[in-house]
Amino acid sequence: MNSDQLEGKWKQVKGKFKQKYGELTDNDLTYSKGKFDEMLGRLQEKTGKQKQQLKEEIENW
Repeated sequence: MNSDQLEGKWKQVKGKFKQKYGELTDNDLTYSKGKFDEMLGRLQEKTGKQKQQLKEEIENW
C-alpha cells in the first residue's frame, strides 16, 4: 500500500486507533497533506510501536 492509500485509509480508521490507544489526542491523530510520516512519528512516540507496525495495523483494519 503506498502513502496516498495509507492516508486515505487513515481517515477511516483513526477513530479505532483512538479507542485502542486511549492516550492519543485529536492532535496526535491529525495530519496535514504530505505529512503522514510526521504523524506516524507522533504515534510511534505515544504507542511505542515502530512505524512499520503502525502502517501494517492501518492496512489491516
